[in-house]
Amino acid sequence: MRRTRAALLGAAIALVSERGTANVPVSDIADVAGVSRQLVYLHYGDRDRLLLEAALDLARRELFEPWRAAPETATGRARSLALARHFAAHRGFYRAMFNSASAFALNREVSGLLSPLRSESIRARFGDVLPGRLDDDLAAFITGGFGAMVYLWVTEGEDPLDPEAMADRITAVGGLLTAALEHLPGAAAQAAE
Repeated sequence: MRRTRAALLGAAIALVSERGTANVPVSDIADVAGVSRQLVYLHYGDRDRLLLEAALDLARRELFEPWRAAPETATGRARSLALARHFAAHRGFYRAMFNSASAFALNREVSGLLSPLRSESIRARFGDVLPGRLDDDLAAFITGGFGAMVYLWVTEGEDPLDPEAMADRITAVGGLLTAALEHLPGAAAQAAE
């Protein structure tokens, strides 16, 4: 089961990347994975769900898991560069997915995956300074904003993408947000602890 899943997800990513479109027939994905079309439908229901799962699997393995394993890397240029390199390396796949019927669901799912980690890093940095659910709301806002930046970069950026320049852009925006938050009453004392 695990091997079949990995084969299907890998085939989906490879074919979408190669063809530059999410409109890849299920039969082609099944053939590359070495399984029957019926197995694709049994496991995923339809092609769009399979492609969404492939994107989420990729994001989990390369973005979420490393971030969760080392939460201290949740901010800063190193994290921004890792994010930019990920999207640059998989540009063909993400560009096709961002231009597919699954784009909204992909954005929602990846934001849902990464936003709680951003929330944790905000709480770790600013503790009790932010009232109510402001840390969660701010995390959702930041994750969505960075998602919009990445979307535009991946879909409209010049070839080849420059991860270093994108990391600088993300870091600059993050620095402005952090500087603004540090001006909240009590934030300087919290950050010093």
